[in-house]
Amino acid sequence: MSLRIPNIRALRLPLESLDHVSLHRHEQQHRAYYKRRSYFAAVGLIFGMAAIFLTATSVELPPSKPNKLDSGKGSEDPLVVLGRERKVLVQKVGEDPDEIKDVVQTGTSTVPEFPRVLEFSDESAQAQTTEGMLEYQLVGLGIRTVSFLGIQVYVVGLYIATEDIAALQKTLIRKISSVGSTLVAGEKETLKAKLLDPEEGERLWNEVLKDTGIRSLIRIVPTRNTDFHHLRDGWVRQITVRAQSPINKEEYQDESFGISMQQFKALFNRGSVPKQKELLLSRDEKGKLVVWYDDGKRIPQRLGEVQDERISRAVWLNYLAGKTVASEGARQRIVDGVIEFVERPVGTVAAQVHIV
Repeated sequence: MSLRIPNIRALRLPLESLDHVSLHRHEQQHRAYYKRRSYFAAVGLIFGMAAIFLTATSVELPPSKPNKLDSGKGSEDPLVVLGRERKVLVQKVGEDPDEIKDVVQTGTSTVPEFPRVLEFSDESAQAQTTEGMLEYQLVGLGIRTVSFLGIQVYVVGLYIATEDIAALQKTLIRKISSVGSTLVAGEKETLKAKLLDPEEGERLWNEVLKDTGIRSLIRIVPTRNTDFHHLRDGWVRQITVRAQSPINKEEYQDESFGISMQQFKALFNRGSVPKQKELLLSRDEKGKLVVWYDDGKRIPQRLGEVQDERISRAVWLNYLAGKTVASEGARQRIVDGVIEFVERPVGTVAAQVHIV
């Protein structure tokens, strides 16, 4: 039962007739009442937020109805790499060499590691041969999260063809220094600042992607059950924002781009993507986008392609540049990986033989 406070003004009593002690008591009760209400509201808000967080992170979403692309494997089955995961030779002094997986930790237990090196070919899986495979090296990875609760959606990594690393090194070094084959400490910090700057970073990555012909992969592995429509909608939103910006409006507004967007959307008109399954987006030297999906069957499926290089470039920029990116952690680690490249002489790559 709430305490009803009389309206002093409504009583229209002369000021001298008021009991100042009673008035002070009523005022104190009035303040205490609203103070208790604010406490109860704050406690309710805290418990409500905690309940939302526990629900979002602990309760698995039910998978969609079975689809021809859905995996029949369980969540504990090992990951299948669309490319061929490369091993490294580790040799202790006085002992025979051993081959071990060369992986990078992701920071999440659901998808704990990514291969450091992949061998991949944009051919049908049945036609792939060892001679036709191209080696790609991991530049950086991160976790895509949504909402202020930081709900994890997938792990994403960017791979660069080993043969094209020299072109990437040369292009970025020339953006900072006209002489030399590496960057020194101050120059590296300048390049890093430019790559992380929203406008400068977009300009630099636009030039790298458009002009160098670098072949690259984006590897995505969900940490929770999702679907193709959800993934597609995120990319489409970012492409639309980029296409409507004053900087890119002229380049992205012709009729052919609209047709290419429809082709891109059609690639993902499919069912669910269970956690720990693999989606691979490849970009060739001309910018053609090809999408592969490992649905748990023996042979991964090639979902289709889009020839318009603006589509793949916009998808790549979604992780590399701009005011907001799909994963800030991925952008930071990709930039760190690029800085490691430019501090080595052009044409050199990291050795894959380790002596311990």
